[in-house]
Amino acid sequence: MSLPENTFVFQRRLGFPHPVAVRGERIYIWDADGRRYIDASGGPIVVNVGHGVAEIARAMAEQAAAIAYVHGTVFTTDGLETYSAQLARHAPMDDPRFYYLTSGSEAVEAAVKFARQVQVARGEPARDTVIARWGSYHGATLGALALTGRTSMRHLYAPMFRDQPHIPPPYCYRCPFGATYPTCDLACARALETEIRRQGPGRIAAFIAEPVSGATLGAVVPPEGYWPLVREICDRYGLLLIADEVMTGFGRTGRWFGMEHFGVRPDVMAMGKGATGGYFPFSITAVRARDVETLRQTHGDFNHGGTFSHHAVGAAVALATLRYLEAHDLVAAAAVRGSYLGRRLREALDDLPCVGDVRGIGMMWGVEFVADRKTKAPFPPQRAFARRVGDRALQKGLITYPGSGCADGIAGDHLMVAPPFVITEAEIDEVVTLLREAISEVFEEESRQ
Repeated sequence: MSLPENTFVFQRRLGFPHPVAVRGERIYIWDADGRRYIDASGGPIVVNVGHGVAEIARAMAEQAAAIAYVHGTVFTTDGLETYSAQLARHAPMDDPRFYYLTSGSEAVEAAVKFARQVQVARGEPARDTVIARWGSYHGATLGALALTGRTSMRHLYAPMFRDQPHIPPPYCYRCPFGATYPTCDLACARALETEIRRQGPGRIAAFIAEPVSGATLGAVVPPEGYWPLVREICDRYGLLLIADEVMTGFGRTGRWFGMEHFGVRPDVMAMGKGATGGYFPFSITAVRARDVETLRQTHGDFNHGGTFSHHAVGAAVALATLRYLEAHDLVAAAAVRGSYLGRRLREALDDLPCVGDVRGIGMMWGVEFVADRKTKAPFPPQRAFARRVGDRALQKGLITYPGSGCADGIAGDHLMVAPPFVITEAEIDEVVTLLREAISEVFEEESRQ
């Protein structure tokens, strides 16, 4: 059963016959016709604990029945206080404080505003610029979009935002410097210092990046030494280091947060997605207590806010999600089963001539498609290869997360596989089998063009 032609909903994907979803359980979604789908990407890498968790739904209902909404400038709630204390045990930061919003874009906006205000509070008002990376995704609001390095998303709205400088990503498969690790001397990290000096060190407030590249590049893991060098450069020039953990947080990489893999503690973190596993719109900006105190003494308050910030129901859902992750040891499961997923993807897809790279970490994997393995030449963008693979997989009952532009911002196709952490090895095998079938069929069609 697809949506009627006269729907009043402005759909995310125009011209696509959206099935009507009616039920979810663990890794599965059923539509109104009774057809079952395997959610092999957690939507856009959101669902970590699985669909249909009754205790999370109960926590949401109970909080809503007790008190659904209070304004964050007036009240706090038990759930918010308890969640913050428990989250502090996992966040890889020194004495963290948490500011609550509703989307990853909002968390990023809050992070860069906080970095700016802290720099002003420190007596450095000229620091009004944030450096980001090409091939990144930080959100769709105008401030976050100025940081996002996904070219296709920026063009239409570029006249409307103040752009921020970008540096190349740590993308070893397509090294922007034409080098090979480790003889590259981590040129991708050293590019940060070059850009700081180009812009003027006294102008830069912060550097923001995803610990592991997300939807724009498809689960690119930086080489060893990258993050420690970035941390050193930020410290040398007085920048705040912002980790965008919206996708990588809450177990997705096999650790509670992606930065833990690299032994680096950020100054600010943006979180979302897995915080509530998709059960409620909720995001978090984490900052250091000493920076909050600097801001309080100088300005009194953080010059930011939102109607639905510090939401009581969101906090209750986040607390139930965190407790579910802990009780079922799902972060460890993401590491173990994620390793199995990566191994099976490589085994099953290695002989396909259109698969250039399989990469990832934990329960977050990317498959990059190429027209020529030897040259790594991408398919022409107009062929929409990854999208076609995603649509073919959906026809087979498999939900994936296709992407484009990884090669140069326009060309380049990839697809992400990032299922809920409750998936079993047998279910992973089914995911891989269906994905191979979809890729093979689309490539065969492409070869006949």
